[in-house]
Amino acid sequence: MKKFLAVIPARGGSKRIPNKNVKLFNGKPLIYYPIIQAIQSGLFDKIVVDTDSPEIAKLAIRYGAEVPFLRPKHLATSQAKIGDAIEYLLKKLKKEHKYNPHIITLLQTTSPLRELGDINACYELISKPKIKSVCTISETSPWFYNLDSKSNKLILVNSGSDRSTNTQDVARGYILNGCMVYMIKTEVFLQTKKFVDEQTIGVITPKWRSVDLDYPEDWALAEFLHKHKNKIDEKLKRF
Repeated sequence: MKKFLAVIPARGGSKRIPNKNVKLFNGKPLIYYPIIQAIQSGLFDKIVVDTDSPEIAKLAIRYGAEVPFLRPKHLATSQAKIGDAIEYLLKKLKKEHKYNPHIITLLQTTSPLRELGDINACYELISKPKIKSVCTISETSPWFYNLDSKSNKLILVNSGSDRSTNTQDVARGYILNGCMVYMIKTEVFLQTKKFVDEQTIGVITPKWRSVDLDYPEDWALAEFLHKHKNKIDEKLKRF
């Protein structure tokens, strides 16, 4: 039988939103939501919260996840790469627990508007033999600009999109989003330590659910949308 691992990264440190992963989001700690979704999906034989924090670990176990070990401090800094942390996790699970998954799913705690349908849609695709990795995306403006650090002048990144001001005349733009689900076959991940590359298939999810919790204003908006998501869904169906 194929083994499906869900990994929920949850560092203890958070500068912009202090104690983010244990902070109450509509009455529950933020870490609660991806754990419950992973359990409810019924897809995973192992759900691991990857954290360096004993406090987060305690909550994760209470809600039904596993924390077989704490992430080492050198992989828990703000500069540490998630690919290195997941590689460490996989090697340790294989060595100490004889566990080697076929597919890894990354569920970010910062995506509280993710729904089970997003996870299932990704699973349907990654189950196909030729597909190596999948992630959720949402539509954004077809024009993307950087800002010159000295002059604040706009620098168009996707050159060629400036030929028309009509969005119907240019290719649609997409971003990795706040409904975030990454799924990748383990052998592929271990080759690159990346979840997204030129082979990744995108699963489009609604823009209104694509809020990623980076700043306090993101938290306030996401909490409001989460609280009223059934009403928003019903209203959108009437358009």
